[in-house]
Amino acid sequence: MPFELDFISEKNFEEHVKNTIKTYNKSLEAIDLKKFNSNVIDPIKLTFDKNVFRKSFEQIVNDEISRQRDKSNNNAIGYFHQNIFQYIKNCEVPKSGWDVIVNLEDKTRIYVEMKNKHNTMNSSASQKIYIQMQNQIIKTPSDKCFLVEAIAPKSRNIPWGCSVNGQHVESERIRRVSMDKFYAVVTGDSTAFYKMCMKLPETIEKVIAGNKSLSVGKDTVLDELLKTDRDIQKALYKLAFNSYDGFNFC
Repeated sequence: MPFELDFISEKNFEEHVKNTIKTYNKSLEAIDLKKFNSNVIDPIKLTFDKNVFRKSFEQIVNDEISRQRDKSNNNAIGYFHQNIFQYIKNCEVPKSGWDVIVNLEDKTRIYVEMKNKHNTMNSSASQKIYIQMQNQIIKTPSDKCFLVEAIAPKSRNIPWGCSVNGQHVESERIRRVSMDKFYAVVTGDSTAFYKMCMKLPETIEKVIAGNKSLSVGKDTVLDELLKTDRDIQKALYKLAFNSYDGFNFC
C-alpha cells in the first residue's frame, strides 16, 4: 500500500511513531504500592467513588492505576504532536522556549505554543503565554504567534483575545489555531492533518508488531495493600493517615 503523506517521509513518520511509543515505556512499568502512593492517594475520594459507582475497592484501585498511567501518557501525546514538526519542511522544534517555529517563505516566522486540549490553561496561564507572544511580536513585528490546540472546540484560525491585567487585548498576529488549520498553514494542504490521522493506526500497529518486548508490567498494588491489612479500606487509610490521631489500627 503506498504511503499517502507527502509532507513527511514514511521512514521519518515511522521513526516518530516509534519514538512516541518509547515515551510510553515509563507507564508500561509495573506499579507497586510506593509508586501508586507517590503523590499520596486520597482514600476519602476512593471511598466515595467505590460507593457512588457501585464498585469494589479492587476495581477502584485499578481505576486509579489506569488514571495515573493515563496522566503519564498525556505527555507522550504532547511529544507526538510537537515533535512531528521536526520532520516537516520549514519547521524546527527548539530544545527550549517555543514548541515549534515555522520559517515561512517570505522570511517571516510563526512562533508556536502547543496544547493538547483547548481547556488545559487557566486564566493565569493564558495571560502568561499571551504576554510572551506580545513581547515576541514587539521584537519581530512582521512575525506571528500561534496558540495551537490539538483538540479545539472546532476547526479555526482566529485572532486570540485574552484578558491581560483586567483588560481585553487582541491582535491579528496572535492567533488561536486548531491543529488541522496549523497543518494546513505548514504544508499547504487543508487535509494534511486528516491524512496523518488516517495513516496513524496502521503505522502504530506496524511499529508495535516489530517490538515484541512491548508489554505492561504486573502491578503489585493490591497484593501489597492486602499485606498491609486484609481490609482494603483500612489499608488505604493507613497509606494517607498513618500519623493522624485515631488511625492507630491494630
